[in-house]
Amino acid sequence: GTSDPYAVITHMATTPGTAPRVLGKTEIMKNTLSPKWATVIDAGEYVLGEPMKIAVQIFDEVRKGDNKSMGSATFELGDVLAARGSSKARKIKNLGGVVYCHVAKSRGSGELTLGLSATKLKNTEGFMKKSDPFYELCYQRDGAGSLTWDNIYRSDFIKNNLSPTWNEMKISLSVICGCDMDKKVLICVYDHESDGDHVLMGQIETSVNELLAEDWLALTKKGRPTGILNVNKAEITGVEEEPEEEEEENQDEEEEEEVEVKETPSFVPPSAEAGGGAFVPSPTQPAYVVPRRPTFADYISGGCELNVSIAIDFTGSNGDPRRQGTLHHRSSYGELNDYEKAIASIVQVLSTYDKDQMYPVMGFGAKYGGVVRHCFQCGPAAEYYGVKGILDAYKETFSSGLIMSKPTIITEVIQMAAARAAQSQQVAQSQGKQSYTILLILTDGSVSDPAATAEVLREASAAPLSVVIVGIGNADFSAMQFLDDCAQGEGDIAQFVPFNSYRNHGVELTSQTLREIPTQLVNYFWKRNRIPPLAPIQCEEDEIVIEDEEEDEVDLSLDFGSGGMPQVVGGGNNFATGFRDAYGEPPNKYNRRDSSRSRSRSSSSSSSSSSS
Repeated sequence: GTSDPYAVITHMATTPGTAPRVLGKTEIMKNTLSPKWATVIDAGEYVLGEPMKIAVQIFDEVRKGDNKSMGSATFELGDVLAARGSSKARKIKNLGGVVYCHVAKSRGSGELTLGLSATKLKNTEGFMKKSDPFYELCYQRDGAGSLTWDNIYRSDFIKNNLSPTWNEMKISLSVICGCDMDKKVLICVYDHESDGDHVLMGQIETSVNELLAEDWLALTKKGRPTGILNVNKAEITGVEEEPEEEEEENQDEEEEEEVEVKETPSFVPPSAEAGGGAFVPSPTQPAYVVPRRPTFADYISGGCELNVSIAIDFTGSNGDPRRQGTLHHRSSYGELNDYEKAIASIVQVLSTYDKDQMYPVMGFGAKYGGVVRHCFQCGPAAEYYGVKGILDAYKETFSSGLIMSKPTIITEVIQMAAARAAQSQQVAQSQGKQSYTILLILTDGSVSDPAATAEVLREASAAPLSVVIVGIGNADFSAMQFLDDCAQGEGDIAQFVPFNSYRNHGVELTSQTLREIPTQLVNYFWKRNRIPPLAPIQCEEDEIVIEDEEEDEVDLSLDFGSGGMPQVVGGGNNFATGFRDAYGEPPNKYNRRDSSRSRSRSSSSSSSSSSS
């Protein structure tokens, strides 16, 4: 017969010292090779710069015997979040099927415990037979310009019973209603059919608040009554009070139900182009409710693009690049120096959110024509594609006739990046989009004029800009402490990280250098300028780009025990030591294997199209 697939979702160990853990499993879908699972899995908190790899393993339930593997796929959560519609798909190795993954932000707290039963259901099976009812909960979302219902829970079916009592269930308020307890929820009761073509017995649009208040609800089908849905239990637990807004923000929002969308503050010099006319929202677009406290994920889901600029220190204190052991020395064996390692690791993470992956590369601290330049273009092109392009521009700079000089002044590259950032946001806003810029500065020493640098950073805080400074080499960087002192709170746009503190692990470097960017982005758009995130981009299944199957199968062994939540018993480690190469590929990837246990394999030859 046809398979009965379900999926197990596991958070892989992506850094040394962590362990893989099963996040959850979906319900079993009977007799189908195209399951659309309703179960929503809580993946936990995503942190920019920290890898978060999710493994999706699909199994065919075997009632008497071991469940059979139908294939697997992995997804990097940050890649899915940054993809159009926060959705990605991947082919299953050897099977020809596809796994779809969608990521959405969890909102608020609290859990609904719900116990339902039904009475007087109308039989759909005909004479001498009775229906096998189950119910589904559906959440209303804006899907590609129209409101659609997404399944979020499916109960077990009860055989031959027109007055079923289903098991109590628990579901996060974030999942069922986005913590808006007046938001519409759809409950549908179906007659279960073994071929998967279930028959609707009745439905009701309700809300969490109505479920809490009512003892029963009337089911209908095509406007006619078809039975009674009894609410035996409805309880809310675990709701945490949200912290109060700052006093000035409370004053701004008092008695307001709408959020004023402000123009981007002017920062671009008069000679810069404004970028076109104003964007006119389509009157057919469904209303988007702005979150009370927008997050980084809200802005990214709405299509906010991160642009990256790179500025590299070419002062003489770096040493002669032709001499081995100096900071700019390039090994004849292809080994990356510390400048290149930092660029490759940090930019590769940010490139996920940069759609065109074109990067301006600047230099500072070198003489051209006898004049010290504190902001000059690296390489012959204004922008370069990808990490390799950046490293090519860096390499070509040493053949441009420069003389490595002094002092170390970064004010001009900050001003240039701030002007570009504000102009990019103005152009984006005129097109109904959003843009934010990250300037990555790599330097071998403390800046020559901390006071002037602090003042420029304060001015640049008016632009949609974060400044990440990575200290290369063994210099005393204690003077860079001024960065923590020059701007506090919402005006803090700079972060300094010494490379040597994380030179043995690229993941830790990216985590430390990028950890403040989400807060800085939200501070710029929301707290300072009251620019809300755009409505989440939605896309239909046929618009999702399907990635090729992975070269290696997921090395992960699970123990299913007596039928409860599976446990990881082998494998599940997927982390890299060292730094990415010029193509952004991680080195020394370790997938530890436990040879005493069998691994999950794609053994089924049938096509399997899945949704997670």
